[in-house]
Amino acid sequence: MTSAPAVRTVCVTGAAGFIGSHIVRLLLERGFRVRGTVHARARVKDWGHLRDLPGAAERLLVFEASLGLPGSFDEAVAGSECVIHTASPYVIDAPDPQLDLVEPAVNGTRNVLEACAAAPSVRRVVLTSSMAAITDEPDPVRPLSEEDWNTRSTLTRNPYYLSKTLAERAAWEFLERRWPAFDLVAILPFFVIGPSLGARLNTTNKILVDLLEGVYPAIMRLWWGLVDVRDVALAHVLALEKTVPRGRYMCAASPPVSMREVVNQMRRAGYDGGYRLPRASLESPLGDWVVRLGALLRPPGEASYLQTHVGRELLYDTGRIRARMGIRFRPVEETIVETLHDLEHRGHVARRPATRS
Repeated sequence: MTSAPAVRTVCVTGAAGFIGSHIVRLLLERGFRVRGTVHARARVKDWGHLRDLPGAAERLLVFEASLGLPGSFDEAVAGSECVIHTASPYVIDAPDPQLDLVEPAVNGTRNVLEACAAAPSVRRVVLTSSMAAITDEPDPVRPLSEEDWNTRSTLTRNPYYLSKTLAERAAWEFLERRWPAFDLVAILPFFVIGPSLGARLNTTNKILVDLLEGVYPAIMRLWWGLVDVRDVALAHVLALEKTVPRGRYMCAASPPVSMREVVNQMRRAGYDGGYRLPRASLESPLGDWVVRLGALLRPPGEASYLQTHVGRELLYDTGRIRARMGIRFRPVEETIVETLHDLEHRGHVARRPATRS
């Protein structure tokens, strides 16, 4: 018989999101009461899957909240012992990066922390940050660690990375300025993929969809730090415990994988015939130059990502999260296969019928 959790009530912002949904599922599975927030303009079909989770009928309450509205999270946070803040816009290209990315990310974090400071019950906040707050241009020589901060992103250079960096900075500055009763743990995932609990296609799983549909005409020298969404959710839940020290925790399966390795794994899993996986190669210094030149014709966010990442191998050290949380990450190969099966099941990808010559 499992013992009751030390923390009984947890508020999860962005509860209907890709990561947030898995966190809610895991919390309910472990016996917690959950107070989840969804966007005030969200339709029921966007968050209705939460109501179908085991335990939701008895232990899940859903509240509407808006990142930019002060006081919007007060009701959901009240009475919670811990708050997991996942809500933040995730798009690579936005019409107005300041208005669509930076302001919601930063103001939303501040508004959630203000609600936490006003709630005497809150003792810990777990923030979903990102490897984007570590760097926006991999260093092929030195492994990244939690001591690193992204100092190079701007509104025109990787603006999503800027939004995540400024939001996490705002969280740590809030603690230093206000000295609230709660402490802070920041989880910094790399590229999060995995089976989805909701019907919508999330941004990182779309990378696999794009590979299958021929969006990438050739294999480039790109490296990704992939991590299973279920492991990311577990890291957030483990971070609720006081035995996990406050601080930053990079969250990724190791080692990083190249675009070539991902494509090969997809082929081995049977996703070749009927799909348009890239076969040509741009895996050379000349190929890097071609990709960077071609990126000038892409949308600004995608262009800056390619120009700052192609040809630069990713290195990192996730020893801290492994040692302090005892987490064992799923093999990337398993995650890729299960993600592909889920994408196919949900109709996000479909094989093309064979053509007769």
